[in-house]
Amino acid sequence: MIDQNHAKLSVSVQCNLLSLSAASYYRLQKEKEVDKDLTIMHQIDEIYLKYPFYGSRKIQAHLQRAGHTINRKRVQRIMRKLGITAVAPGPNTSTRNKAHSVYPYLIRNLKIQRPNQVWCADITYIRLRCGFAYLIAVMDWYSRKVLSWELSNSMDTAFCISALRSALRQYDTPDIFNTDQGVQFTSHDFTDVLKENQVQISMDGKGRWMDNVFIERLWRSLKYEDIYIHNYETMKALKEGVKRYMHFYNTVRTHQSHGGKTPEEVYTEQAK
Repeated sequence: MIDQNHAKLSVSVQCNLLSLSAASYYRLQKEKEVDKDLTIMHQIDEIYLKYPFYGSRKIQAHLQRAGHTINRKRVQRIMRKLGITAVAPGPNTSTRNKAHSVYPYLIRNLKIQRPNQVWCADITYIRLRCGFAYLIAVMDWYSRKVLSWELSNSMDTAFCISALRSALRQYDTPDIFNTDQGVQFTSHDFTDVLKENQVQISMDGKGRWMDNVFIERLWRSLKYEDIYIHNYETMKALKEGVKRYMHFYNTVRTHQSHGGKTPEEVYTEQAK
């Protein structure tokens, strides 16, 4: 009803004529922009899961072909917010703090033969109705079992440390712990927990999505088999959904690479 580009009537005058406060109008406009951003975030996330080798140009083109008017700068801003980039060599998938130490990738060519030999962790973004959440999972590399997970509404380090400590309390200490070079994982608070438990620290190379491939596959499975189906609106509903799915993933969902056994079965049988 209000034309922001009206040649003669300003927005405030139009608001007065409609008995609407200008503050209310601008608040509604801001809410619409936030909703639009969340919708685009969700679609970018879906595109990236299907085509992890796409950069901002290809994602922009994909969105434009779907009928969205969006420039590359906005696509890049949203990708940075989601912490994603193309699989091809280039900028790292997670923001790194240059003041933090980066550790070598220890599992290249390593034959992983048993549970608790290598654990890995990663963070993914999940869209909610009025915002978004971040999910971290700690996984046993050999069995693919999810050992612990935590949700947060911000990309801080505390929820990552909480997930790490939870896994260490419940299971035998791993030999190696692998992550990307994200600021949460390179922080002294996080790496100190690993050092205290005498765990070797391993980190992916820059832009090396495949270095942590199994947990990336977990995110794909979680999103296509649960998140996109239920479209959770609140953090409470999301937490219940993730809890339900992680139980399914560990104890019901079989893996062809393990001869049709579940991660829980493989972990329990061989961790004895």
